[in-house]
Amino acid sequence: MLSRRTKWITGLAAALLAFGPVSACASQDSPASGESEETPSASGPEVLDVTISGDDASPLGKRVQVGVGQTLEVNIEADAAGELHVHSKPEQEVEYDAGESTHELTFDKPGVFPMESHDLGKVLVTLEVR
Repeated sequence: MLSRRTKWITGLAAALLAFGPVSACASQDSPASGESEETPSASGPEVLDVTISGDDASPLGKRVQVGVGQTLEVNIEADAAGELHVHSKPEQEVEYDAGESTHELTFDKPGVFPMESHDLGKVLVTLEVR
């Protein structure tokens, strides 16, 4: 007859074996539920599409990963001219006209930097520079 401790250890081992593969699949660098995250591409620029219409903007609250020295290509479609502000070091501003435009940003220091529209008072994305 097995001791209580042996039964407990055997049960724990069985549980770990049963649930181990499930947790390994869930942690494959996928964002947690409710998060929007993009990882930097090893080749070429990271592309960010921004749409601004009236008081609405898209994306909102998205987290985007960019490599240090990697180009971030910001494609903006807007119904009016405006400006985006990136709180990086040094800070960067993206001025855009009404219509479609493309802008390139690069970052030489790692950090987490919000990109916002002061006109709308909204943070569009948070850039995670690694």
